[in-house]
Amino acid sequence: AFQTKLYSEATMAPDAPGRCPVCGFRHIFAGAYAAGYYSYRWAEVLSSDAFGAFQEVGLSNATAVRTVGQRFAATVLADGGGVHPRELFRQFRGRDPESGAMLRLYGLTTE
Repeated sequence: AFQTKLYSEATMAPDAPGRCPVCGFRHIFAGAYAAGYYSYRWAEVLSSDAFGAFQEVGLSNATAVRTVGQRFAATVLADGGGVHPRELFRQFRGRDPESGAMLRLYGLTTE
């Protein structure tokens, strides 16, 4: 009953008969998939934060976007695989990755 009530409040479509929402994510936590799922989220943190560099200069500012793109190409793309990803990100953004951009992407922050 709890699952049915929660599902009806959290989704726009009606629940399918016989479906067990709690068991729907079991595969994420069973076996090695949990690490893979985490890596998807971490990739979203990196990509959202990297895109933030372009947003910060103004996406309509072609000159600034080109400059950021060239910096991205010269750091992340040029040295990818030869330098630890954390260091490449630091070279590009000047800091460690932050999750705020991903949280904003999903509407999980009030910023």
